[in-house]
Amino acid sequence: MDSPNVKYISECFIQPHSASEESKKPFYLAPFDLAMLSAHYIQKGLLFTKPPEANNNPNFLQTLLAKLKHSLSLALVHFYPLAGRLVTKKEQDPHLYLVYVDCSNSPGAKFIHASLDMSISDILSPTDVPLVVQSFFDHDRAVNHDGHTTSLLTVQVTELVDGVFIGLSMNHALGDGTSYWHFFNTWSEIFRAEENNITLSEISRPPVLERWFPYGLGPIFSLPYTNPDEFIERFEAPELRERIFHFSSESIAKIKSKANSECRTSKISSFQALSALLWRSLTRARGFAPNQETSCRLAANNRARINPPLSPNYFGNSIHPVKSQPVKAGELLENGLGWAAWKLHETVVNHNDKWIRQSIDAWLKSPAVYQLSRTFDPHSIMMGSGPRFDMYGNEFGMGKAVALRSGYANKFIGKVTSYSGREAGSIDLEVCLPPAAMRALESDVEFMEAASVPSYD
Repeated sequence: MDSPNVKYISECFIQPHSASEESKKPFYLAPFDLAMLSAHYIQKGLLFTKPPEANNNPNFLQTLLAKLKHSLSLALVHFYPLAGRLVTKKEQDPHLYLVYVDCSNSPGAKFIHASLDMSISDILSPTDVPLVVQSFFDHDRAVNHDGHTTSLLTVQVTELVDGVFIGLSMNHALGDGTSYWHFFNTWSEIFRAEENNITLSEISRPPVLERWFPYGLGPIFSLPYTNPDEFIERFEAPELRERIFHFSSESIAKIKSKANSECRTSKISSFQALSALLWRSLTRARGFAPNQETSCRLAANNRARINPPLSPNYFGNSIHPVKSQPVKAGELLENGLGWAAWKLHETVVNHNDKWIRQSIDAWLKSPAVYQLSRTFDPHSIMMGSGPRFDMYGNEFGMGKAVALRSGYANKFIGKVTSYSGREAGSIDLEVCLPPAAMRALESDVEFMEAASVPSYD
């Protein structure tokens, strides 16, 4: 039976509550930002249970929407580039292809109200994430360059029979996952203050909007193109199953202990050990030939690794998908969990200021825009996002969210997105695989002994 479709009820644009003089100037993008122009938007969201009073209050949702819009306008004062639009300035002699954010000639961030005749159980109980979840987000299949003609940020509030999903899609050229959750956290902070009739004179973590430009260069970086067709790729994922696997804090502790014990060390982190388990399990599930080379990529935050370090509140892109040394699939599976985890540990340790600056130097010599089909090896896995982000701390008058879900964006074979679990110390992994490989993973003894089905009670 086909599932119901999301019904779009209304949309509007939200401007920052007030505009500073700084927000009227062009907002220039740094190299790490420009490289993201062909990637998808970031699409993440939280599913909340409607509070009991919603049943007796016919105005519950309208009141919630009004509060969300008002607090969003206040949050955009601090994150004003998200209310702008991309602009390209082109000149021939000398060559100039400049993409930047115009914050003063834009309708603002988009706000969508939608509904779906399904329950929380309909969304969370199936083994795989239902396809309808992709409709909880704006910017479906959009690439960041589309921010020339569409919003750089959209909030979509989808009302379910017994719940509310708040989905946020943000242009990845303006910020990475750290920046994304920083904005989400600030919006929630302002919302909660307003709920308590408190007008915040300042937020707890003001974003650092000033772009970091290497070697004192910038703020203008010209791309070596004359037309967006030269660097924009419309990536379409193949048929994928998408499933959430839960790892309790106890299970993660066992995986970490095993990896460190096998290597006779204590240096391997929980996430390195968990990533090694995924690397081995997905390699086995995909049935690679023993001599097939494979690697594992981890999304590394560069802020603290650059010397001098960037502020943890730096708003922009400061990540790199660090790649382990390629190994033969047979070698990866013949050796233990600790062997694979140590390979990842070495990769992370070597990702330092020198490595980052070499990467920047290479980009400056040959500026390029990343494309999904060329950036990620189909025989490897990519561990995206991260469990350290404060995801479940975002509350909007409905208590703690029951689950987190994502949209279509940036998914491909072997993509694993990590989220903090609902209970402290746990991790949820969103795994994307072709149907046959997912069935093999579900039968993998090593993996399924460590993983469990998420509980949403």
